[in-house]
Amino acid sequence: MTSDVRKLPTGFGRLWTAQTVSSLGDGVTHAALPLLALTLTRDPMALAIVTAAGTLPWLLFGVVGGALVDRWDRRRTMWVTDAARAVLLAIPAAAAALDVLSIPLLAAVAFLLGLGGLFFDTAATAYLPDLLGRNPALLERANSRLRGTQTAASGFAGPPAGSALLALGRAVPLLADAVSFALSALLVRSLPAAPPPKETRASLLQQARAGASYVFRDRLLLGLALRPAVGNVAFLAVETVLALFAHDRLGIATIGFGLLLTAEATGGLFGAGIASFLGRRLGTGTALTCTAAVEGLAILGLAAAPNPYVAGLALAVCGAGMGATMVLGPSLRQAIVPAHLMGRVASTSRMLAMCAAPFGAFLGGWLANTYDVRTPLYTAAGLLLAMTAVTATMTSNRRVEAALHDAASTRGPGHPESDDPAQEGAPELL
Repeated sequence: MTSDVRKLPTGFGRLWTAQTVSSLGDGVTHAALPLLALTLTRDPMALAIVTAAGTLPWLLFGVVGGALVDRWDRRRTMWVTDAARAVLLAIPAAAAALDVLSIPLLAAVAFLLGLGGLFFDTAATAYLPDLLGRNPALLERANSRLRGTQTAASGFAGPPAGSALLALGRAVPLLADAVSFALSALLVRSLPAAPPPKETRASLLQQARAGASYVFRDRLLLGLALRPAVGNVAFLAVETVLALFAHDRLGIATIGFGLLLTAEATGGLFGAGIASFLGRRLGTGTALTCTAAVEGLAILGLAAAPNPYVAGLALAVCGAGMGATMVLGPSLRQAIVPAHLMGRVASTSRMLAMCAAPFGAFLGGWLANTYDVRTPLYTAAGLLLAMTAVTATMTSNRRVEAALHDAASTRGPGHPESDDPAQEGAPELL
């Protein structure tokens, strides 16, 4: 992607602040919900239900949710969703205060929060290109800032704050997250209006099918979608056994394990910060291939780590590769996908990644039980390196530049975007 000296618009600052505040609240709840569940039961299956409930909306409604976002006003979708999540969190907060909290209620709240996240995240992904004029360089800068602050807020500040607030009372962290959603809703409501949604005669299912087809029939978009899908299989296989690996193989206690995770998050911040530089120096396609290779080699280094220091370094390097990837990939997608398809394309890609996660967790547990606790790590490294080889040509610099050129030409005068589902699903064929 070429560089651009233009500044990010004022509206981006409000969106950035809104997502930072909301991410902080998410980090609070991410730590508080499992701890709240732990005060109610010690049954591992019940705890797993609360954790899994938050991911179900992406599995059940991912593509249809994207089609709905493409039909709705994106700014209104964001602020209404956050306002609804603020009200929703008042219910378990009141139940906690009245001592009537239960596992089914927490699971239902986790599911509805996940559903709200589906609509908000998809609408935000689709709204950002409109706000920035679909400029590739501005999108990279914006996503770098959004990713960096999201990691800092939800990964560093939020979880400790959630644990501390829970000590003040079971309702306190839930109320804190409710306030964060309310503030986010107010900020998003003040953003510039989004372009009106494109009218279509197609049914909701036809639109959802067209969005999924658009991803699977375009080699570049499919390559961008495969990265997080295969990555989630690998990373969840590692995450499932990481605590056991750290304890049994590295001799790391609870506090040390927290420092390992902090090392990974620190690497993620660094990777998000240098993503634009990598894209300019190497080209976006080559940069994506390099970050994929770095992730695979880092996990290989983690598997072979002789001590906690090498393991921490390996996780930091892996986090840097992931952080850069999560800036470059979405920025490119936002620059090349037609505005009226953005919600569906984003949600389809996210759904593929979310569907892959449970398989990765199962794979990691099975490999550790059947062979050795290092085996899931070596397998994950192999998957990441194989994925690097498969997607290298799919996301090459040549293909990226051609897609950017085509997108710019299509948005020019005399090239209206089609609302015909038969045409929506027909970009470059595999």
